[in-house]
Amino acid sequence: MKYLYKFDKDPFGDIKIVLPEEISLFSDFIENITTIEQTDEYIEYIQNVLNGIHEDFEIDLNGISVLIKKDVTDVENPFLIDDPYKNSIETDQFKELLLIWRNKIPEIFKG
Repeated sequence: MKYLYKFDKDPFGDIKIVLPEEISLFSDFIENITTIEQTDEYIEYIQNVLNGIHEDFEIDLNGISVLIKKDVTDVENPFLIDDPYKNSIETDQFKELLLIWRNKIPEIFKG
């Protein structure tokens, strides 16, 4: 993983993924993923783009949009009050972040 990350608890006790400022909006998207199956579905979309099956693929989740392209993935959160509303990350690194989150899901969403 090229980017540093850590897990932290918010004031309500929920576990969050903390990412560097330049990709911090990806945490807004990732934290809305609550099941391994959902994560696997998104990873499959990424893999299909990386393999050239799709030129790009867009996912909308709770108002946050992710546009997956072969080299770069963009996330946009239009509901934020302050800039930035958009971040970009290498698509292979986005996939790796989802794999990291996937491994954390059983701990986060017990019961």
